[in-house]
Amino acid sequence: MATPAEQLPPGWSAEWDQAHQRYIFIETATGRTQWEPPELAPPVPIDDLPSAGTQSHHTKRRQYAAGQTQAYYGAPDPAAAGYAAGGPPPQLFTPGLAGDSQLQQQQAQSGYYGQQPQQPEYADGGYGQQPVYGQQQPITNLADQFSQLNVAGQKGLRLQTTNLLTSPPDPRELQQSLPEIILPPNTTLTTSPFSNADPSYQRSTINAIPTTHALLNKAKLPLALVITPYRSVKEDEEPVPLVADTVIARCRRCRTYINPFVQFIDNGNRWRCCMCSMSNEVPQLFDWDQQRNQPGDRWARAELNYSVVEFVAPTEYMVRPPQPAVYVFLIDVSHTAIQSGMVATATRTLLENLDRIPNEGNRTKVSILAFDTSLYFFSIQPESTESTMLVVSDIDDVFLPKPNDLLVNLTESRAALEALLGKLNDMFAENHVVGSALGPALQVGFKLMSPIGGKIIALTASLPSVGAGALKSREDPKILGTAKESTLLQAASPFYKTFAIECSRAQVSVDMFLFSSSYQDVATLACLPHYTSGQTYFYPAFNASRSEDAIKFAHEFGGVLAMPIMLEAVMRVRASRGLRMSSFHGNFFVRSTDLLAMPAVPQDQGYVIEVQIEETVTAPFVVFQTAVLHTTCYGERRIRVVTSAVPTTTSLSEVFASADQVALATYFANKAVEKSLTHKLEDSRDALYTRMVDILTAYKSSMTAAGSGASAQLALCENMKMLPVLILGLVKNVGIRQSAQIPPDLRAYAQALLTTLPSQSLIPYLYPSFYSLHNMPPECGTVGEQGIIMPPPLPLTSERLERHGLYLIEDGQTMFLWVGRDAVPQLIMDVFNLPSYEVLRGGKSTLPSLDNPFSERVNAIVQKTREMRRGVYYPHLYIVKEDGEPPLRLWALSNLIQDRADVLPSYQQYINQLKDRVNGANY
Repeated sequence: MATPAEQLPPGWSAEWDQAHQRYIFIETATGRTQWEPPELAPPVPIDDLPSAGTQSHHTKRRQYAAGQTQAYYGAPDPAAAGYAAGGPPPQLFTPGLAGDSQLQQQQAQSGYYGQQPQQPEYADGGYGQQPVYGQQQPITNLADQFSQLNVAGQKGLRLQTTNLLTSPPDPRELQQSLPEIILPPNTTLTTSPFSNADPSYQRSTINAIPTTHALLNKAKLPLALVITPYRSVKEDEEPVPLVADTVIARCRRCRTYINPFVQFIDNGNRWRCCMCSMSNEVPQLFDWDQQRNQPGDRWARAELNYSVVEFVAPTEYMVRPPQPAVYVFLIDVSHTAIQSGMVATATRTLLENLDRIPNEGNRTKVSILAFDTSLYFFSIQPESTESTMLVVSDIDDVFLPKPNDLLVNLTESRAALEALLGKLNDMFAENHVVGSALGPALQVGFKLMSPIGGKIIALTASLPSVGAGALKSREDPKILGTAKESTLLQAASPFYKTFAIECSRAQVSVDMFLFSSSYQDVATLACLPHYTSGQTYFYPAFNASRSEDAIKFAHEFGGVLAMPIMLEAVMRVRASRGLRMSSFHGNFFVRSTDLLAMPAVPQDQGYVIEVQIEETVTAPFVVFQTAVLHTTCYGERRIRVVTSAVPTTTSLSEVFASADQVALATYFANKAVEKSLTHKLEDSRDALYTRMVDILTAYKSSMTAAGSGASAQLALCENMKMLPVLILGLVKNVGIRQSAQIPPDLRAYAQALLTTLPSQSLIPYLYPSFYSLHNMPPECGTVGEQGIIMPPPLPLTSERLERHGLYLIEDGQTMFLWVGRDAVPQLIMDVFNLPSYEVLRGGKSTLPSLDNPFSERVNAIVQKTREMRRGVYYPHLYIVKEDGEPPLRLWALSNLIQDRADVLPSYQQYINQLKDRVNGANY
C-alpha cells in the first residue's frame, strides 16, 4: 500500500496527528497546514492509518470512562460534527470592546441615531433631520474581487475596504465586535465558549498572525499584546475559576501551563504542549477529585475549559509563607495640606473605609505616619484605645523611634486607630509649618514594612522641599511648547527611581495621591508608582470646601482602600515557537529579560508587550499565555493564567482584516509616551503621523487597484476605519498635544493615564463620548435589560451642537454638560431647578435630583457614565454655558477632536494631509 507521502503532489508532505488520529498535510514552501489532502492527491487509504495497537504505550496505563476515551480515539463529537457540516466552529470568538456587557449599550434598540424624535421635549425652533453617519460610499468592489480570487484566505476573514474621505467616523463602531478570531477546527480540547481569552483580559493588535517577519513588515502593523490580567469583575460577570487542588500541569521544556489548546496523546496519559510540542506526562492526580476522594471528570477541569484561571499554588511556588496585606499611610500635615481640607477628608475617608480594607483572617497590618518638615509616628498598643505620638525632626538620617507598635494589626488595634483618625486633623489644625519631607517619610515607611512588603499610600499637598528627594520648581512658561518641554516630563531627581527599585526588591508598592494647588512635579513623583506597579492620582487645586472635590477624592481613595490587591507578584508572558516578547510598557520593573516584578498589582491596570517574529511560524495557530504568580491580600499564594490563541496566516489581506483598532490605539498611546520621554514631544507626534502614513501606504499599495500610483481616495479596511481618528485623538490629548498653555503637571498626569488605563477606559480618553440629551429617544435614561439605556453617541464635532440643546461630553476623567444659549426655560427648570439660562452658573457642579422625569433620566445617565467603566475614577461634572467663561468653553470643546483647534487640524484636514502624504510618497 502506498504511503500518503508517495501519493501527494510535489511540494507537500504528510504528518500523522496522534491526538486526532489523522494526517496533517504540510506545504513545504510556506509551512501552511490543512486537514484534507491537497487538491489532485488521491485519498489516503484507510488501511494506511496507524491503528491504536501500533502506538507506543506507557508502562502505567490508567483507565478512563467511555466519554473520556472517545476524545482520544477520535469518536465523533456533536459540536465538531456541526462544524464539519458547515456550522460555525465552537471556538468562534467575536466579543465586543473589552468584552464588557456594560459597554454593549442598548443604543440600537430604539433604532434612533440623530433622527427627529416623534415628540420634541425641549426645542426652540424645531428639530432638523440630521445625517446618519456611517453610510459609506464604496470606492471599489475590492472585497468581492478578493473573495473571487480567494485572496481573502481559507479561514473566512473577509477584507472590506472603505474610503476614509467619504466615510466619517461613527463612534458606534468602537462598540462593535472586534475582528473574528477563527481558529482551525479541533483546536481546543472542549467546546467551551470560554476557551479563548476575553479581550478585556488579553488581546492582540492582530488576530491573524503573519507567519514571517517580512509579511508583518509589509503590512506596517505592530504586533503586540494588550493585557489587563486583573480586571475587576462586576456583579453580572462570572468570577475567574479557581483550581484549588494544587495539581498544576506544566510543560517540562517551556513551562507553559496546561490550557484548552493542548492535545492529549498516548490514550490520555500524556499531553502535547501547544507552544513547543513537547510531550509531557499528565499528573497522577489530574483525574482525581480530592474533595470527594474519588475519580474526577477530566473534562470538567477549569484549566481545560477556561482561558482565564487561577491556581492555588503549592509550597514549591513560595520562598516564604504568604505575607499579610500591609498598608502604610503617609499623610502630609503641613499648613498647605491642612488648609486645603485634604487631611480632614483623608482621615474621615480612611475611618469610614476601615471595614472595606481586605482583612480576611484578621492578618492585615496598618501604620499611620504624618509629616511636614518633621516626621510624626503613632505608637499604638494592642487592645488599647490610645496612641502616643513620637516626633523625629532629624530627617537627614531617618530611623524608627520604636522597634514595635508602629505597624499594628488592623483588627487588634481597631479602637485606637479609629480614635487616632478621628482626632488627627485637629492635632495639626494650627500647624503653620510650610514644607514637605516626603522623601524621608517614604524612607521610614520603607524601613517599617520592608521585612514584609506591602503598599505605601502617600498623600501629599506640596512639592517635596527638605531632606532626601527634595525638589525645586522647574516650571518655566518660556519653555512650554518648545523642544525643551520634554525635559519637564522626565524625573528631576534620581532619588525616586533609585528608591522605587529598592522598593521593588523588597516587595513594596507605592501609590501617590497628589493635591498641590501649585507646581508639584508630578513627572518625578510618578516614578514611584511606575517602577513599583502602583498608581498615581492627581487632584490639582484641591479644596475640600467644594463638595465636588471632597466627594471625588473620597470616592477614589475609598475605592483604592477596598480594592483587592495582588502582592509580591511576578509576571511572565510566553508565546509559541518563533515569537519573542521584545519590549514592555506599563507600571512594573523588568527584573530580567522577560520577568516583570510587581510588588502589588492593582486592579484594572493595563500593560502592553511588543512581540517580535524571530523565525517562520509553521503552526496553524499561535498561543500567548500570561502567568502572574502572586499572593492574594487574603494570604494565599496563587497563579493567574490568561491564555489566548490566534490563527496564523500567509495572506496579507487577512493580516489587515484581522487588525484590532482598539488594541492598536492602546499600543500607540504607550509608544507615544515613551517617545516623548526619550526624544521630544514633537518627535512623538511626528512618529504617530508617520506610522499612520506607513499603514495607509502599505494598504494602498497591496490591497487596492491604485497600487503605488496616485489615488483620489484614501483606502483602509473597514475594521480599522476608526484608527485615524483615534490617533488624532491621541495627538490632541493633553499628554501629547502641541500647546504652550498646558502645565507640566497636567501633561505628566495625562501621560501616566495613557500608559496605565485598560483599553476599555483608554479609548474614551482618546475619543470621548458625546451625547445629545435634549432630544434623546424616550427610553434613554431608563432601565433596560442591561441597566440604564444610554443615548446614541454622536461624532465629535461642534456641527452637532444646537443653540437650544443640552449635551454631555465625557472622557472617563471629566464630564461636561454643555448648555446652549437658547435653551428654553423649561429645560433649565427641569434639569437645574433655575428659572432661566441667564441665572445658570458654569463651573464644577453637582446636578440636583429633581422630581420630574427628565431630571431623573439625565441624572441616571450621568450616574451610569461614572459607573460604566472599570477603575476607581470618579469624573467631575462641569456645567458649560455656550457663552460662558472662555477657558472652560475651550476645555470642553477641545474634546470635540474632529474640529480644528489652534494649530491642530480637524479630522477632515488630517485625513487630507494623510492622503497627500500617501500619494506624495510615490512620486
